[in-house]
Amino acid sequence: MLMKNYFNIGSLKVHYYGVIMAAAMLIGIFLTCALSKKREVKQEHIFDLALLVLPLAILGARVYYCIFSEQSYTFAQFWQINKGGLAIYGGVIGGFVGVIIFCLIRKKNILAVCDLVVPALILGQAIGRWGNFINQEAYGYAVNNPAWQWFPFAVNIGGSWHLATFFYESMWNLLCFGVLLTIILKTKKVGLPTAFYLMLYGLGRVFIEGLRTDSLYWGSLRVSQVLSGTLILVGICILIVVLVKNRHKGESSEEKL
Repeated sequence: MLMKNYFNIGSLKVHYYGVIMAAAMLIGIFLTCALSKKREVKQEHIFDLALLVLPLAILGARVYYCIFSEQSYTFAQFWQINKGGLAIYGGVIGGFVGVIIFCLIRKKNILAVCDLVVPALILGQAIGRWGNFINQEAYGYAVNNPAWQWFPFAVNIGGSWHLATFFYESMWNLLCFGVLLTIILKTKKVGLPTAFYLMLYGLGRVFIEGLRTDSLYWGSLRVSQVLSGTLILVGICILIVVLVKNRHKGESSEEKL
């Protein structure tokens, strides 16, 4: 299934992927503003946060891709993002650096701000995967059995059917978004949304990445699977700390009573 991945405004070529990513970013900013009271961050500070996080996320996505890509990039080629080559994990890392800088400037709790960001992040990831559909990328192994050649199980790429891994991840991320939104609305436990983001997104990515044919490699290992496994472990550690900390708070309250 071939499709045009851009449209023209006069002589300007506008790629649908860019439009989708821009929409995801805007939705993320508005969502974070709406949730800002849940972690005691002023709405006007969200725009300061976005000005740090979004550029660093794009830069991180490009750096990550260029480091692990089999192709070598010159300095000039590095900046040619319009020709493709962004990796979401690099974007997450770059965005996290932006969060750290913001927290140092505004003297905020890093985990509390991460809690505020992760629902928007996972929703943006769910939306962004549809850009992969437009670009006919991020698909999985070939599906040769005609009985399974139907969407959303598989997707037609240039006349050949492949596992629709972009769709699997989009739906998984949407489910994760529902979980994270519920957590941040129902509890004020700092670190809990971040812990569940790391565990849930990492878990889904470990499995889905194993089905893809365009993974970035570190030797014989898929980089995203290694990183996903690491995120799961970090998420578990944060969850344990949050639960232990809140248990101690509960015990202290009982003693005061």
